Amino acid sequence: MLFPKKVKHRKWQKGRAKGTESRGTTLAFGEFGLKSLESRWISSRQIEAARRAILRYLKKGGKLWIRIFPDKPITRKGNEVPMGGGKGDVDHYVFWAKPGRILFEIGQVPEEIAREAFKKASDKLPVKTKFVKKEV
Repeated sequence: MLFPKKVKHRKWQKGRAKGTESRGTTLAFGEFGLKSLESRWISSRQIEAARRAILRYLKKGGKLWIRIFPDKPITRKGNEVPMGGGKGDVDHYVFWAKPGRILFEIGQVPEEIAREAFKKASDKLPVKTKFVKKEV
């Protein structure tokens, strides 16, 4: 699973989702991409599950690029811990996907195979997604 080696701040505030993505909205590496249509946290486990689903469908053909990285720490307090006592320990990391962000890219495969691989991956993700292809 993906997580940062080193972070500047161990615990972050939650923040609020607003607006659309300004960076990472166009295909940069492959011919086909999976684009986010809504704003949601995507955990490192979900990214890994989608990655494995894509690679399992592609078998040995094609190339995959993961365009997102979970760097936002999410904290959690233990079970049956009373109120107070400060913020909990870091539990896992997430990526904050906004509408328009390219999540994954695939290259060197036919469109039908890429479309089906992304369908399997989107089932593992908490956001609505859209299949996009490079304009020639």
